[in-house]
Amino acid sequence: MRWPGKLACLAALLCGAGVAHGAEVVLAGGDSVARMGRMADAPGGAVRFAYPGVSSFIHFAGRELVLEASTTGDKSYLDVIVDGVYARSIHLSPRRSAYRLAGGLAPGPHTVQVLHRSETWHGVVTLHGFATDGQVLAPPSLPARRVLFLGDSVTCGEALERMPPGAKQPVWWNPRLSYGMLAANALGAQVQLVCHGGRGLVRSWNGRTDEFNLDRFYGLAIAAPDAPEPWDQRRYAPDLIVSAIGTNDFNQGIPDRAQYVDTYAAFVLTLLRDHPQAHIVLTEGAILDGDKKAALTAYITETISRTASPRVHHIPSRHYPGDTEDAHPTRDQHQQMANDFVPALRQLMSW
Repeated sequence: MRWPGKLACLAALLCGAGVAHGAEVVLAGGDSVARMGRMADAPGGAVRFAYPGVSSFIHFAGRELVLEASTTGDKSYLDVIVDGVYARSIHLSPRRSAYRLAGGLAPGPHTVQVLHRSETWHGVVTLHGFATDGQVLAPPSLPARRVLFLGDSVTCGEALERMPPGAKQPVWWNPRLSYGMLAANALGAQVQLVCHGGRGLVRSWNGRTDEFNLDRFYGLAIAAPDAPEPWDQRRYAPDLIVSAIGTNDFNQGIPDRAQYVDTYAAFVLTLLRDHPQAHIVLTEGAILDGDKKAALTAYITETISRTASPRVHHIPSRHYPGDTEDAHPTRDQHQQMANDFVPALRQLMSW
């Protein structure tokens, strides 16, 4: 649809970014945008999201593309990928603003992916719309294969692009280079990362049990404690689910075996019920080692025995120690983690 005058500028912000009157404008929640990841509908055709890795794809014939967006905090970043190549990262403002995603492109069709780089606690992002000086084309097709990764800060890609010295910076998060997104890409699958830093299965890193731990945030599109948004599991039917949870549960010591296995078995049964087509892989994650890892492995083994389903599997994780600055895996270690998982997942799924 080509909207004349001020309507083409989405409240004049897109005009302020340099896109001419009469530009083609599409709403972020419209049919012209392909979407990957958990999103919630917002007023005026906008979409809201908070998990890392959530992506919007737009295909257009033009030389420039502008996005209108906002966030609830001051720590949210988006990656811009133009024709499959990383172009830049954008630091979002809480104020509804226009951002030039691409400019000076060669004539012809282009595809731009906008990927959420940050975590839920960094801020909840709203995408309002896109505008181009050319023509919006049919949205690109996403892979038919679907993967869901469940986990904590490692799955979210925390600090994998760290640049010490100095305090940890939100821009150091990068789910695009996390083991989950790298593995899904190698498997030719689209992916959801449903993860939250500091959280576990039965308790958070500090021992709290009253927060959104895995069995609760699994059911949410946005796991913001002040305004949680439910997720309809029918909106995404994964072929493969990988659960890499447990590091934070074990932070304050080895949790009670009966409680842990009871909770994990009940959660896996929920996954089996919600996604009867999916294979489910349980794994320990990269950070735990020694007695704690041995205990979690035993808990996983008992959980699988309890569920008694041929669709539930254990693929062990190798320990990756991070570095002297941070216990979270580095960028190179995330690549190694993906390399570890891909052959086993490919064999399991016959992909």
